[in-house]
Amino acid sequence: MTLPDSVSDIKHFLLDQTFPETIEAAIILGSGLGDFTKVIANPISISYSDIPDFPQTSVQGHSGELISGTVAGQQVIAFSGRFHRYEGYPYSKTVLPVHLAKSFDAKKLIISNAAGAINTGFKVGDLMVIDDVFRLFEKVSAAPSEPFRYNHAETAARVREIAASISLEVQRGTYLFAQGPSYETKSEIIAFRILGGDVVGMSTLPELIEAARLNLPAAAISMVTNMAAGVNAGKLDHKHVKAAAESRKDDFARFVTELINVL
Repeated sequence: MTLPDSVSDIKHFLLDQTFPETIEAAIILGSGLGDFTKVIANPISISYSDIPDFPQTSVQGHSGELISGTVAGQQVIAFSGRFHRYEGYPYSKTVLPVHLAKSFDAKKLIISNAAGAINTGFKVGDLMVIDDVFRLFEKVSAAPSEPFRYNHAETAARVREIAASISLEVQRGTYLFAQGPSYETKSEIIAFRILGGDVVGMSTLPELIEAARLNLPAAAISMVTNMAAGVNAGKLDHKHVKAAAESRKDDFARFVTELINVL
């Protein structure tokens, strides 16, 4: 399957900056999860603003850097910040990290996000492996019109096995995608729960769908950074994202490192 011409141009620029020709894994870091970059050895960091034809991120908690280096002896690239539909980008731009991962011949893609819990059995700080995804009755894809199948369920099962192997307790569930940027209302969360959503967020699903189209194995992890509207009392605020991510940054880093090494 072909990639946009701009992806090749971006890759050539990165190769000129001494990025490797191929990588083991690409990691997309969600809101508040950028501290993972501290475990990357021999890092080469480039600001998104310095990369030709590269989108910029305007969201708090996204540093806007592309980092190359090694984790557990494996070559990786990490996107410290992503691009959201609510920032005005078309889906063809929000999935650029997926396209770059494919262009660098990545064997796996690891996607993370901050999400609100719909499932009342979850709590702030939980890590949830995404088993399945839910679209709110719209096309959430940058792909042409040819049909393809979402194919990450087997990978999700393996991700849970890896979590168990390092004695890390994780949740499992369905990620419901909402465009944002406003948080959902109490009535919407009730409806989302009836529809089968466990967490809700404003990213990740387009990336997973594009990875499925490109047959790129992808694992996705949600960090529960807040309870969704109406699940408990209290005002939703971005500071909760940072606090929750800080509380689990070591477990998150350990988990992602193991996924890079053995998934």
